[in-house]
Amino acid sequence: MTADLSRPISLSRIGPDGVTVLLQATPEECIVVAARMGIPAIQSLECRFKLTAGNGPGSIYAEGRLQARVTRECVVSAVDFETEVEDEFAICFVPSGSERDDPDPDLPDEVPYDGDTIDLGEATAEQLALALDPYPRIEGATVPDIEDEAGVSPFAVLARSPDRQGPA
Repeated sequence: MTADLSRPISLSRIGPDGVTVLLQATPEECIVVAARMGIPAIQSLECRFKLTAGNGPGSIYAEGRLQARVTRECVVSAVDFETEVEDEFAICFVPSGSERDDPDPDLPDEVPYDGDTIDLGEATAEQLALALDPYPRIEGATVPDIEDEAGVSPFAVLARSPDRQGPA
């Protein structure tokens, strides 16, 4: 666990009716999380959690709604642009060592914790990472057409290369 964005919450706060927690990252935390994610910037990041007792001993079920405004680099034009990220998710905090051996894709992901606290900050950072588009593209950006030599193998082009070196 890292301290980029840490919001520990004691399990004793959850109670029988559950609890709702709003996490808002500070500007300083946004800078550190953006560096961790390898993106140019995060303007805002917040996540609302509804925490309730889970099915297993010590498990906490969490429904979350993440909202962020981030700067991304377009994979086509290499131009930075701002975009909104919104995601709704469900996860289950479980005591370390009690995770399922064979994760079921139909069940919420399990997040192990130690002691009597869970870290909503780390869960928020992880959910942001999952919600980011792996191939961000500015609206209207198109991949340029590249004309291929018709019927020519790319290996044939390499073979014609003057700086090609043969086997050693």
